[in-house]
Amino acid sequence: MEKLVPSPAAAEAFDSLAADVAGAGVAVGKMFGATSLMVGTKAVGCLHGDAVAFKLGRDSAAHAEALALPGAALFDPSGMGRPFKDWVVVPLASAAQWPGLADSALAALQP
Repeated sequence: MEKLVPSPAAAEAFDSLAADVAGAGVAVGKMFGATSLMVGTKAVGCLHGDAVAFKLGRDSAAHAEALALPGAALFDPSGMGRPFKDWVVVPLASAAQWPGLADSALAALQP
């Protein structure tokens, strides 16, 4: 797995996001070797360099909207061309979209 170190700005934006969703039962933990937003043992997002990857579900409207953001792409944590199709990585430039995407990721957990 490629290890990307977040910039101070990205780390601060992620911390702010984590604080925003803490009331929804989200805790900060580790998954994919990265600081992650966790609900129990399930990750809904993780810091990946200067971006956050969100698990949105490949067929959701939120997934399509996230992929349409500038610089967004399917999340490939290994960097070896094997992306996770349910996950979208969204760059710091679109940090204003992160809270809504976190809400969508939380909603995607519901059966």
